[in-house]
Amino acid sequence: MEACVAAALGYYRLLSRRMLRPQINQPICIRESSTLNLQDPIPEDASSFSQYPKSSDGRDVSPSSSSQSFTYTSGSDYESPATPATDPQVDDNFAAAPQDNEKIFETPPSTPRRRRASTVLISQSPEDVHRILSQSPRRGADTTEVAKICCGGGCCLINTLEEDPTSRFSVPIVKPDNDAFRSLRLSLGPLSLDSELTNIVELPSETVSFKTMLSTKSPEHSTAQIHPPGFVTPHPPYNVYSAKVHHARELTKPGAEKRTYHFDLDVTDYPEESGSVDFVVGGAIGVQAPNAEELVDEIFDALHIPSYVRDRKVILKTTNGRWPTIWGDELPRELVTTRRELLTWCSDVQSYPPTKPLFRLLAEYATEPNEKKILLYLSSAQGQAAFCDLRTGPYITIAQLLNAFPSSQPPLSRLLSVLNTLMPRFYSLSQDPQLSCNLDGGNCRRLIEIAVTVHETPNWRGGPRLGLGSGFLERMAKQIQLGEQAGKTGEDLNLRVPMFRGLMANPLAREFVTDGPMLLIGAGVGIAPFRGFVQRRLKSANCANKVWVLQGVRDSLLDELYSGEWGVEENKVKKVVQSRSGKGRYVQEEVRHQAELVWSIINATDGRVFVCGSSKGMGEGVEMALVYVAMVKGSLRKEDAVEFWAKKKEGGQYIAVRTPTTHPYRSHPADCTVGDVVI
Repeated sequence: MEACVAAALGYYRLLSRRMLRPQINQPICIRESSTLNLQDPIPEDASSFSQYPKSSDGRDVSPSSSSQSFTYTSGSDYESPATPATDPQVDDNFAAAPQDNEKIFETPPSTPRRRRASTVLISQSPEDVHRILSQSPRRGADTTEVAKICCGGGCCLINTLEEDPTSRFSVPIVKPDNDAFRSLRLSLGPLSLDSELTNIVELPSETVSFKTMLSTKSPEHSTAQIHPPGFVTPHPPYNVYSAKVHHARELTKPGAEKRTYHFDLDVTDYPEESGSVDFVVGGAIGVQAPNAEELVDEIFDALHIPSYVRDRKVILKTTNGRWPTIWGDELPRELVTTRRELLTWCSDVQSYPPTKPLFRLLAEYATEPNEKKILLYLSSAQGQAAFCDLRTGPYITIAQLLNAFPSSQPPLSRLLSVLNTLMPRFYSLSQDPQLSCNLDGGNCRRLIEIAVTVHETPNWRGGPRLGLGSGFLERMAKQIQLGEQAGKTGEDLNLRVPMFRGLMANPLAREFVTDGPMLLIGAGVGIAPFRGFVQRRLKSANCANKVWVLQGVRDSLLDELYSGEWGVEENKVKKVVQSRSGKGRYVQEEVRHQAELVWSIINATDGRVFVCGSSKGMGEGVEMALVYVAMVKGSLRKEDAVEFWAKKKEGGQYIAVRTPTTHPYRSHPADCTVGDVVI
């Protein structure tokens, strides 16, 4: 007993020296061991010891049954902050530990090193954590600030919803019985109609309003899908141009994993712009694609908006911001438009993940108690995990949410106030626009060409959901194909693509040079802009044998793009690498195989290496392969090889652009070709 008292006094003096007041509810008896004596309570080494003794099932347990441990797992930037792990349970056998000379901790056989005396215990319970974070402890407090910005919606707190065993008469939640709600796969935990929810986001303000115009009637046939209204301006004062589709065809063969289409767009009458801006090789266009007509009507039906008012002229008033323009000034507006025009051309209803303000708005107008409670739950701190699952899971459209919670029918003006602006999709030109001309009755019609890959994700109804831009263009391509089967031409069909000339500094166009060797590396539709490079270079006799192409495809029989359409020297300049057929080699492996060629080009005068592909797949693989080439051919260490390519990139000799693949709710420039991935 005297040894225990001495140890406790020594332990108390140690904590006092470190200005930490111990919370001792009972005497602490520290046993002697080979690394601890009672005259010096600091162990020589505790780093290799288990912090707590083992329970009967082999788990570490805390010596205090009243303390709790919070553990947060880290994730990516787009994942939700993790829910606190289940608190470990204290082994009852530990409280009744034997008082004999049993060894609680085992001493390792290696020679221990002295432990640093600066290590202090600052937290053993949630109350300690709240005290450290300057938060007042409260009963049941288990909320911890883990981030200033979470996965979206302005949430900062996680507060788990735990079942209250004293509430025997809680009314359980009845989930909506429809396919749209089931497709959300929500995990509601112990949520009931009586559950207390905290940190519910505020109801978003109404920034949009309508004023009825007298003596206006709805037209018999809507023309809203043909072209956007004049106030939808990409770069003022210029308007969206209506380009006639001269021709469209499918580049891939039946059985290809993805469908890719080629389009010829007539821009003969495109208006001149200041600064001698023109279509250039490696340049891009923006396509202002509309929401599908069926999707717009589905939203109108879900909101119970009568058909006779959908196309009726109204006065739109906004309090501030750029909407409904694209890049206009941020200011209040008063415009004449229709509800269909706004929902078709101005608000994105399928690309962006839902936000907490959106759920809060739907909750405000939900008349069914269970639906209202679920929507409030998704707007609260307790529903943070479920909310983040929705944002990082399968893509969700506004129509899907309205079908999932059918009792919520907010006014269209309130809904438009929380939706994102519908942004254009950008596509790189797949030819040299200076060399493209179609003779029509002796007149040269100027054409530009683009390649578009259709992107699909599962629809909550079971079918595919197409990307906004690629879906719009595929529907147009199919109309062209059906018209040609009936003997009609593109001129007869008069189909139009709303587009404008991209003004961003596209690195492909900026770094293109008319002389010097070039190596073009791309996969899939990322190879399309390089076709214009090759066309331009092969027209010059001085550039013969100065351009090479490494094209990665899955199967050359199914999805090799523009086979036979690169120029007269195609078989000498292009190497096709198949990943799903034959030996199954990826394009990055071919880069390693062509190390001599790569090294000679990048070290030549005005030599250029262009890479166009996905940042998570082909792009990163090629980058690693280029580092390997520098290490082997330049006898460089890895870090020096990385620095070598970084300097080449700064000097404009190494140009790596990437197709977007992970952020469907981000506005992308036209890196390689596609401007919408799953949007």
